Amino acid sequence: MSAPETQLAGFIARFTPDIAACGTEVLARLAARIPEAERLVYDNYNALAVGFGPDERASTVILSVAFYPRWVSLFFMQGAGLDDPHGILKGQGSTVRHVVLTQAGDLDRPEISTMIDQALVKAKKPLPVDGQGRLLIKSVSARQRPRRPGPDIG
Repeated sequence: MSAPETQLAGFIARFTPDIAACGTEVLARLAARIPEAERLVYDNYNALAVGFGPDERASTVILSVAFYPRWVSLFFMQGAGLDDPHGILKGQGSTVRHVVLTQAGDLDRPEISTMIDQALVKAKKPLPVDGQGRLLIKSVSARQRPRRPGPDIG
């Protein structure tokens, strides 16, 4: 395992086994689906997020997987501009939308798979047509909320 992979595994290990397993499989499936994407890791205050984009800049990320204490979400960073005939996208901001994933297999649901394809096609900056993306640890917050649910996490 490379140093960034080892560091990411350590971040993921702080979550419950169910959340860690779901999120890890989601990351693996997306990395296999779009191997040319750079994977940017942000171990933030509220969540662990891994963005998939064409380069090292957070502003160009197309999809992001976020680990929370009770669920894993798939974020569409330009989701407000996507067609959502099934009404699966959550969020009301001017740009980002997301879906909560109950299991990694949710990526295979036609409405989610189609939304991923659409996000990749409509990206402001497309992914490279070939190559192998890298895993990059971009930031680690010194202060973080607990990664496992407890009585004080709602």
